[in-house]
Amino acid sequence: MFMTYHQTHDTGGIYINQDELYMQEAIRLSELAIEHGNEPFGAVLVKDGTIVFTNENQIYSGSDPTFHAEAGLLRKFCSATHIMDLHEYTLYSSCEPCFMCCGAMVWTKIGRLVYGASDIDLCSMLEVNGAECCSLVFENSIWKPQVTSGVLRDESLKILSRYFKKHTKG
Repeated sequence: MFMTYHQTHDTGGIYINQDELYMQEAIRLSELAIEHGNEPFGAVLVKDGTIVFTNENQIYSGSDPTFHAEAGLLRKFCSATHIMDLHEYTLYSSCEPCFMCCGAMVWTKIGRLVYGASDIDLCSMLEVNGAECCSLVFENSIWKPQVTSGVLRDESLKILSRYFKKHTKG
């Protein structure tokens, strides 16, 4: 299920939609992940127009291959707040979440997912086969969040490309 969000914010005379505003933060976090020695992925959790939690990929700094930006965010948020039903929340991710992270979104009943670059974009860059992870997981699950893809895709791809020209995945 796809949705377009039209609310805008004035950022110094330039109007951008709300999805782009939160995606800019997810992309900024992906750059921070690189600075902290991790892969370039960032995630932002929003409820009622307010950022309530953020996270960056921490697979290397946390010595945990499952500490992806999205799954890590959900794990930490649910643990800190004891809220496990996130149907009123939107998760913004700089890149399409992997199968594991999509599964975590099903279990937490995330209401909406917005992402920048797709897994196919990323894997094409890595010269491997990619997949439509979100579609495959959500279409075969009892919980089906709304999905908006391609928000600030080119900005996300620039960071991914810069990083993966010098590093291998995983």
